[in-house]
Amino acid sequence: MASVRFVAIGDSFTEGVGDELPDGVVRGWADLTAAGWADSLGEPIQYANLAIRGKLVWPIVEQQLEPALALKPTHLSFNGGGNDMLRPRTSISHIADAFSQVLRRCEEEGVQLILLSGANPSAQLPLSRVIQRRGDLMSAAVVARMGERDDVVRALNWPDVELSDPSYWSEDRLHMNARGHHRVAARVLEALGQRVPEGWWSLPELPDAVRLARGEYFREHLGPWFRRRLTGTSSGDGREPKFGGQWIEVSPR
Repeated sequence: MASVRFVAIGDSFTEGVGDELPDGVVRGWADLTAAGWADSLGEPIQYANLAIRGKLVWPIVEQQLEPALALKPTHLSFNGGGNDMLRPRTSISHIADAFSQVLRRCEEEGVQLILLSGANPSAQLPLSRVIQRRGDLMSAAVVARMGERDDVVRALNWPDVELSDPSYWSEDRLHMNARGHHRVAARVLEALGQRVPEGWWSLPELPDAVRLARGEYFREHLGPWFRRRLTGTSSGDGREPKFGGQWIEVSPR
C-alpha cells in the first residue's frame, strides 16, 4: 500500500470547477496536488476526491466525511462554507462548527487534516463589501477553531491578495481557472513540505481568460445562480464524486 493516501472532501473548489481540460474533464487543485506530491516523493500515492459542487458545509460533513475516513487515508483535505457564506442568514459559528467536527473525527482516526480556505472572489462580484466582510469573519472563525495545533496542515488562500486578481478566475468570477488552481496546489504542496513544480505559483496569464460584459455576466452566470437559490436546487444535485469516490493510483511523471 502507498505510504500516502490522500482524500479530498468539499464543494466545487475541491472538485476543481473552473479548471476544465479540453476533453471536458474537471481537474483542479486537489488533482494537481496529488500529481505534485507523487512527483516530489518519487513514488505513487493513493488519491480520492469526494467533493461535489454546490454543497453547503454541513452536507459536506454529513455526506462525505465518513465515506472518506472509511477509505483509511493518511491525509484528508477539507474546505467548505463558500456556498453558505453567500447566504446572509447563515451563522458563521454554525459554519465553524463543521470544521471542528472534521478536526475531531480526523483526530479520532489518526488522519492528518489539511485545512484550506477558498480564495477571495469578492473584488469581482456584486455586493463585494458584504462578501469580503463575511469571508473575513468565516476565515477568522475557522482559524480560531484550529488553535495553535501543529498537527493541522494549513493552506489558507483567502488572505492571498495575488489570488484575488481576475487573471486567476474563470469567466463566472466564482471559480478559479487553471492558473488559480495551480497556485492553490502550490500552496498545499509547500504546506506539506513537498517540492512545488516550477511555475505553479504564477503561471502565465491564460489567453482564454474572458471578462464578460456586465449584462452578459448577469444573464449567463448570476441569473442561473439566483434561480437555484430561489428554487432550492444545487448545481451538484444528482452528481456523483469524482472517480467514483474510490482510490486511484497517481504515479510520478
